[in-house]
Amino acid sequence: MQVEIWSDFVCPFCYIGKRRFEAALSQFEGQEEIEVIYRSFELDPRAKRDNNTDIHNLLASKYGMSREEAKAMNENVGNQAKEIGLTYHFDTMIPTNTFDAHRLMHFAKQQEKLSDMTERLLKAYFTDSENISDHNTLAKLAAEVGLDQQESLAMLASDEYTQAVHADVEEGQKLGIQGVPFFVINRKYAVSGAQPTEVFLSALEKAWSEEKPLTILSDSPKGSTDASSCDDTTCNVPTNN
Repeated sequence: MQVEIWSDFVCPFCYIGKRRFEAALSQFEGQEEIEVIYRSFELDPRAKRDNNTDIHNLLASKYGMSREEAKAMNENVGNQAKEIGLTYHFDTMIPTNTFDAHRLMHFAKQQEKLSDMTERLLKAYFTDSENISDHNTLAKLAAEVGLDQQESLAMLASDEYTQAVHADVEEGQKLGIQGVPFFVINRKYAVSGAQPTEVFLSALEKAWSEEKPLTILSDSPKGSTDASSCDDTTCNVPTNN
């Protein structure tokens, strides 16, 4: 069974949603048979790489609120993150463009490090206050999850995986995704947002029930005269004793 997760590395609810989904997955009986694929989504493709302001001012400007209101909003999100073991440092976060971080994610996917790279990039932004558009920083993070630092740096200096990012974004648009995190299960069920763990678990169980073979509640040995049924050769008709 496949779960695709559209997210962005500067989306606070994407990290929270990831943890809640992981909690659901840990309780799910078929967890070993789930393939999790992270896909790219850019909240702001036009975001600057270098900003002369902090996340509080950016949020205030975006939503037309005061800096104090923006800080209170961020504090509320930070408290939600803390409840599931995450630490957000809003005061020192470095708002930036995430396109190259997404390219690095796709590079990591080719080397079977997708999950590790995704986790490290989210932690780098929200907890460690790293600049996740800086190529040297990204290459260092790649090395931390087992990728070759110089190969990562060379990839980032090129335009590799640009089309892979665009393809994810376009696929999300076709599916009607307008916000993240967005979880798609077997291309049949979707969960939008950082929902409670119970919601993710319920969605997994529903999709799983449709994947599993039927469970036969009662059965009779082939050839038994007790069963009112037909197979490919004959029909068994129960006899009255």
